[in-house]
Amino acid sequence: MADKLVREAIWWSLALAILLWLTFTERLPLSSIGVRRPTWKSVAFAVLAAIAVTAVMVIEFAVIIPLLHLSREAIIAKQQEILRTPYWYRVLLVLRAAVVEEIIYRGYMIEKIRQLTGSAALAVLVSITVFAFAHLRGWGPAHLLATGASGAILSLLYISRRDLPSNILAHFLTDAAAFLTR
Repeated sequence: MADKLVREAIWWSLALAILLWLTFTERLPLSSIGVRRPTWKSVAFAVLAAIAVTAVMVIEFAVIIPLLHLSREAIIAKQQEILRTPYWYRVLLVLRAAVVEEIIYRGYMIEKIRQLTGSAALAVLVSITVFAFAHLRGWGPAHLLATGASGAILSLLYISRRDLPSNILAHFLTDAAAFLTR
């Protein structure tokens, strides 16, 4: 368990480093990556996005994986590994995934790539690709489609609203459904 906690601490440290870099080196407000006060619309869009991401996961398991004759073993093994951890750790894991991954892959990455290239489409494409491949380790290649589609939904939510709390909540709800309801 100590190794898992160290890994979580490293992820949180990375997010903190990005936020510190943004505010003290780039001298930009947190609002430049979509950090703002959540509204009822933030919650509504988060719930809709979470439903869409969950639907993608269901379609992946029920249709796409069988249709392509892909193995679900790595996905099931990883999910079971997580479900065997203590509940408090799963809460920490889901919270970290939601907060840290949205800061890194949506807020910061999309804004910086868009700023450097002038292209929101390229920023979204890079974000989706990096997010999907970041989940390859442990989850296996069959899960790339689902994480790519999930990354697309979350990236489009971010691009359309620039509301990072909405993204964080959508990500949290999706992962909570998978890891905190069992």
